[in-house]
Amino acid sequence: MSRSSRTAFTAATSKNDDPELTHRLSRRGMLGVAAGATAAALLGTAATPATAAEAGRTRPVLPPGRLGIQLYSLRDKVSTLGFAPVFAELAKYGYDEVEFAGYTQGSAGPITLAQLKRLARDHGLNPIGSHVGYYSSDPNAYTFAQNLNKVLDDAQALGLKHIGTASNPFRYGSTVDAWKRAAEEFNTYGAAARARGMKFYQHNHSEEFSFATDKPKVRLYDVLLAETDPKLVYLEMDIYWAYVGQFRFSKRVDGTPAPFEPLDYVLKRPNRYPLFHVKDGVSDPSNPFGYQMTDVGDGDIDYQRFISGVTRLKGHRLAHHWQAEHDNPTESFTFARRSSEHLHSLREKC
Repeated sequence: MSRSSRTAFTAATSKNDDPELTHRLSRRGMLGVAAGATAAALLGTAATPATAAEAGRTRPVLPPGRLGIQLYSLRDKVSTLGFAPVFAELAKYGYDEVEFAGYTQGSAGPITLAQLKRLARDHGLNPIGSHVGYYSSDPNAYTFAQNLNKVLDDAQALGLKHIGTASNPFRYGSTVDAWKRAAEEFNTYGAAARARGMKFYQHNHSEEFSFATDKPKVRLYDVLLAETDPKLVYLEMDIYWAYVGQFRFSKRVDGTPAPFEPLDYVLKRPNRYPLFHVKDGVSDPSNPFGYQMTDVGDGDIDYQRFISGVTRLKGHRLAHHWQAEHDNPTESFTFARRSSEHLHSLREKC
């Protein structure tokens, strides 16, 4: 690490009290994988006197050490290359964290959880969470409902702080009582996770913002929030799908207005949202979902406004984790690189 990089690192980390974050950023500097423009954006440094003056008035929108990626976006590379080459690329792009979508490498060969944890550590990446299925008709399925202890054992072996599901709570139907029943199960999983020092979370798609079939004035997402214990069940807002939900469900079935703003859900209860999926879309009202998914920075979702709105809350600068994602990127490494560049380029007034 150069003298200027060491100075920049000290300035970036001296204002936070997260020893784990400080250690990871230090290791990142030693590995030399956050050099150049990416490091300048990540650490709030500048390459020229002109940009240095600007940096004195602004700061990165994205908090240091909090950019992750959902590995589902890179499933093609993991299955063909394995985790090690993928982690090496992500480190080069300035990522700090990874969220798993399975712990195997597919055709790239087997790997143990201990090896996977060590690989992430060796590349300066923090395994922050993982997606696991909610339930299955197969009694041996790797889901919360069928194999809760195994799911938690594996998460603990990886050192995860969060373990969750991207499955929706429609297991018992789309009535209020059906979602209350699912919420009870989520509370059970949350209590079991909490006993092991982890947080259980649910990741939304757009359908969670639809209305109950028996009470069409009730938004199902509101039932989930009301019926789950805030100390046991957390939410990972997929920002793209939340805005799709806004497009699809801002009117009730009878046509009466029911507008909502996804960011407002977070601002009213920020402690319930430790994780976010940063996924972009180009507005397209002709599309039934209202958006066409695209790489982060190429769409119409205002991520500067969204991230700033959350991180400017008192005490919340480093309280959340931002995972880039694209369900089907044209080229997954290109998506990962460009998304990181865009998010690190965002600046706001101090």
